[in-house]
Amino acid sequence: MKIVKKILLVLLVIFIVAQFFGPEKNEGDLTSIEPFLKETMPPEDVKVTLKETCYDCHSSFTRYPWYNNITPVNYWMAEHVEDGKKHLDFSKWADYSVKKKDHKLEELIEMVEEKEMPLESYTWIHSEARLTDAQIESVNNWAKQVRMGYSLEPRPE
Repeated sequence: MKIVKKILLVLLVIFIVAQFFGPEKNEGDLTSIEPFLKETMPPEDVKVTLKETCYDCHSSFTRYPWYNNITPVNYWMAEHVEDGKKHLDFSKWADYSVKKKDHKLEELIEMVEEKEMPLESYTWIHSEARLTDAQIESVNNWAKQVRMGYSLEPRPE
């Protein structure tokens, strides 16, 4: 029994020390998405939906809940944000080619339609991020309209 107590004590000390370390936070600001908003001109309802469901993981600005201060939760969240930004980063929209923008919107439509985004693990905590059928339709209609504009732009060969 003494060995179990020692192991638990060591684990407790490791857990406490780990609280002083954490991953870098994604703490930019929402002005980084202005080029995206200006170019794609989402209607107000779509803007709200994107803000509530997408920007935390797909921009340089994440709203962190209190529990992000607990290790290992903060590492888990940082990995989700990093992975999300790798797939689509609204803050880097201006850096994308027209072809890439079109492809990203195509993926957005597919992921939202299939209800793969936002992630279920995100909507557990952020119930406001659960998309209704009307929100899905709004977002997809807007994204399809933007894509039509990209298809009309001449592309370098």
